[in-house]
Amino acid sequence: MIGLQLILCGFLFNSIEFSVLQYDIFPKVENTLQMSNKISIGDTIPSFTLLNQNGESVSSKDKIGNPLVIYFYPKDDTPGCTKEACSFRDQYDVFGEYGAEIIGISSDSPASHLKFAKKYNLNFTLLSDEKGEVEKRFGVPRTVLGLISGRVTYIIDKNGVVVHIFNSLFNAEKHVEESLRIIKSLN
Repeated sequence: MIGLQLILCGFLFNSIEFSVLQYDIFPKVENTLQMSNKISIGDTIPSFTLLNQNGESVSSKDKIGNPLVIYFYPKDDTPGCTKEACSFRDQYDVFGEYGAEIIGISSDSPASHLKFAKKYNLNFTLLSDEKGEVEKRFGVPRTVLGLISGRVTYIIDKNGVVVHIFNSLFNAEKHVEESLRIIKSLN
């Protein structure tokens, strides 16, 4: 039971992540994640409406017309998710130069998102998918016995078509680098 708690702790808080992987307790985790292939490159994103950190409804249909970075992440205010969010925050103006909008989605509540956004001065939209319905429609994998959401980024062109998918639970900051690289190539 202690070993399972250690692994869960590493997934939840990323602080133990390196030591768990270093000793091959759970090797090649990223390679074992299976996406359900509900959304693939070339697909149009599904229509959805979710609440943002201010409790306002945001519809995917209203976002078509500009490039989008939609990233799914496990949990507000955990080390890996905070690094990822702050990296997107720090590159927000660069994404804006290419007309791209950044949207983060997790199962946290709008209130949790607001607290997270205020704490780290996040300058982009966070959407609450409390029931996990949008996550399922995109095919975001779940890890550790299905308890924790995966970390997947979708790059969408101005027509609403997925042009790139990046799936890495442990390499949170790489999502920003990959996203920017692809967004730049769209212009």
